[in-house]
Amino acid sequence: MHVQDWLDSVPAVAVYALVGLVIGLESLGIPLPGEIILISAALMSSQHSGINPIVLGACATAGAVIGDSIGYAIGRKGGRPLLAWLGGKFPRHFSAGHVATAERSFEKWGMWAVFFGRFVALLRIFAGPLAGVLHMPYWKFLIANVLGGICWAGGTTAVIYYVGTVAEDWLKRFSYLGLAVAVLIGLASMLIVKRKAKKAQQQAEPEAEPVGAGD
Repeated sequence: MHVQDWLDSVPAVAVYALVGLVIGLESLGIPLPGEIILISAALMSSQHSGINPIVLGACATAGAVIGDSIGYAIGRKGGRPLLAWLGGKFPRHFSAGHVATAERSFEKWGMWAVFFGRFVALLRIFAGPLAGVLHMPYWKFLIANVLGGICWAGGTTAVIYYVGTVAEDWLKRFSYLGLAVAVLIGLASMLIVKRKAKKAQQQAEPEAEPVGAGD
């Protein structure tokens, strides 16, 4: 089946729901490929007339904000024992070293760690639960959470939608090959942003004693 025919057969509401659910679960603290799902859906929106990129970005943002808020509530209630439990269940993502790195970022930068963490896979998973564990004031967390979610979800959707529109001729001519090329271009653009964010995070790690996130 031609790619365009397949895309036209996918219900838009199913795409919106999947994107919001996966990103929400990832933001809650479950290691899932939220960014890959969003990139794929944004690319689909550029080729599928029934998928509105604005609605898609809104669903992704809602999933990110709601998921992070639930993760915050769980982290605040569960405390550090929760991090230990997550470390046992997901050692690759919640190892002691990863927890320490994320915690240093939060204790140093507070709201900014939540905002920029949206662009870094590790911090995107940690943001909600860890902010709750560290008792960051919820209003601060919510502001950074909403702004970060809008910039990440909206920005990703806009960039990939544009890439998909430009690559439309490739998609029609080369079918799956064109789709793969467009996805790779989109992933490369996002990796550049993530690399810059991660580099800035590493350079900003505190050398002195950390301060509380709520200060």
